Parts: sequence; C-alpha cells; structure tokens
Amino acid sequence: MDNINICWKPLFDQFDFDINKHYTLGTVYPPKSLLFRVFEMDVKDIRVVFLGQDPYHGPNQADGFSFSSTNKIPPSLRNIFKELLLEFPNRHYVFNSANLSNWFYREKIFLLNSALTVLESKPRSNIKIWEKFTDSVIKFISDNNKKCVFLLLGKFAKNKSKFITDQSRIIYGIHPSPIAQGFIGSNVFKKVEEKLGEEINWSV
Repeated sequence: MDNINICWKPLFDQFDFDINKHYTLGTVYPPKSLLFRVFEMDVKDIRVVFLGQDPYHGPNQADGFSFSSTNKIPPSLRNIFKELLLEFPNRHYVFNSANLSNWFYREKIFLLNSALTVLESKPRSNIKIWEKFTDSVIKFISDNNKKCVFLLLGKFAKNKSKFITDQSRIIYGIHPSPIAQGFIGSNVFKKVEEKLGEEINWSV
C-alpha cells in the first residue's frame, strides 16, 4: 500500500484492510503487490473511470488494472481493441499488447474493477468482498472530480451508477466479453470522447 496516492487516505481510513486474508482463500489474482496499483493516480487527475467486473482469473494475466494483462490479449480486451478499430479507423491504431499502462499513466484512465481480486478459475468469486469498498471509491471520485467521465461496462459496473452524483457524466455499455452481445458496434468510446470534450489516444 506504499504507492497509494495520499489523496485516497480519507477513503482508505474508512476500511480496515487485512490484505493477507484475501490471499489465504486459495490462489488469488492479481499478485498482492499489484492489488492497489490503480490508486497511484491522484483522484483529480482522472479523465475517465473505466469500470469493469473483476480481474482475469487465469495465471499470469491480471496486473492490477481492469482489462489489462501481463500476458497475451484476453478475449474481452480483444473485443475492446476491435471496437476501437471500428470506431476510429482513421487513427490507424495497432494493438499488439495487452498492457494498458499507457492508458493509465499517459491518458489518465482509471482502470478499476468492481472487485479487486478473484479466485483462480472462479469469475465473480470476490465481488461481494469488495462491493462496499468499490462503491465508496466511485462515490469518492464523484465527490472529488467534477470533470471525469464514467464508462460503466456490464451489470456489476452499472450497479455503481447510483453513487455518481452527476448522472450526465455516465456512459453505459455492454461488457466486452464474447459471451455478451451488443458491445461491438456500440460506439462507447466515441461517446466517452464526446462527453469528455477531447480526444483520447487509445494506443497501447
């Protein structure tokens, strides 16, 4: 927790974290060292909150950022890249990496999941464990950043909308998993840029 930006202290002070407890339930992802990685960013610097469901549940994938991976491109992220190519053909993006750290550090996209951990091969296994915390994260961002846009993908992400004061800053979308239908062709990233009022460099 050493790298957490000090701006988040009022939020973290509300919770009594026993991080080790989460890692005694079985094989848990992401690695403990990356658990709170997303909170390196100052809340006032956030341009887009990119909210997903939970981390990838296979080995050597989850890296502490939603949809990002340290390994090959997972199916959900492949659909995200496919949609970006459809929406912005003239930008000539090339997506050869699953590492979204440029989105986080360069574009100030807050890559958050509704659950920060997951048990191996058990998607949604830790949703309830993290629910109150990530509810509070969304409310904290809403209260302390009046300019960012919230991109909520999937049912669990959409459930967080009630914690956002300015509902006009929300873009809703289908989860990009291949199991779901309707994400491809949804133009959610164009909607994000229109709402934000500026272009985002989605290259990785």
